[in-house]
Amino acid sequence: MKHSKRNMVMMAVASLTVLLAGCSTAPITKNSTGFWDHWIVYNFSRAIIWLSKLFGNNYGWGIIVFTIIVRIIILPLMIYQTKSSMKTAEIQPKVQALQKKYSSKDIETQQKLRDEQQKLYAEAGVNPVAGCLPLIVQLPILYALYAAVSRTEVLKAGTFLWLQLGDRDPYFILPVIAAVFTYISSCLSMKSQPTQNGMTTMMTIGMPVIIFFTALSVPSAVSLYWVVTNIFQAGQTLLLQNPFKINREREAKAKAEQDKKRAIAKAKRKAYKGRNRK
Repeated sequence: MKHSKRNMVMMAVASLTVLLAGCSTAPITKNSTGFWDHWIVYNFSRAIIWLSKLFGNNYGWGIIVFTIIVRIIILPLMIYQTKSSMKTAEIQPKVQALQKKYSSKDIETQQKLRDEQQKLYAEAGVNPVAGCLPLIVQLPILYALYAAVSRTEVLKAGTFLWLQLGDRDPYFILPVIAAVFTYISSCLSMKSQPTQNGMTTMMTIGMPVIIFFTALSVPSAVSLYWVVTNIFQAGQTLLLQNPFKINREREAKAKAEQDKKRAIAKAKRKAYKGRNRK
């Protein structure tokens, strides 16, 4: 399943790379042709400009509101992905038990492991590839925003606070904020996991680093999009995947199970003593 998820992401990235490689870098206008330029990038540009007019032609606020709208639109997908991730996390101990049981690397044993994992996922109602969906959806949005800003002169020349939206943040403030909120969001998600390993820890640290260094080289408009997206994501995680609430419920459930086992053991001891007295 892990290989399938990785391959799906790689295929998505490769497809987008091929698509964008053939895209023009000419200014985007209503006369732009092609599905990507005319229907996607041009309409992104129009939407941001229209929203900016609501704030006195402040293109920074236009991008912020545009980002929030995008996040609201894809929220059902994010909720589905979050619920699927939570279910996946809850069955990880069982997955690890299967991996330990079928630890041999021969083809027959590995096939049995895959079959048992698929059966376990089906019984739990888990879709292992659900975690890839937000990435697949958000990649074209990110590319389209980048193209809309870099190919629309009024957006490229727009300013917001200390920023020139078409240029990099000269003080690296947005890259830092984007990385910080990426870490907060990742950390909150990790804390809700019943089990943690080196891979999840590495991703929690690695993703903010990747976001930071990538944001250093992209237009401020894209960094601003990342900042708003990651702040939204952190808030969404607290609402849908609150680790403090989940861990309290998990501890309460574990305590209830322990109390039940103690009560059963106590009842058995009492019954045993009663039989001995007779």
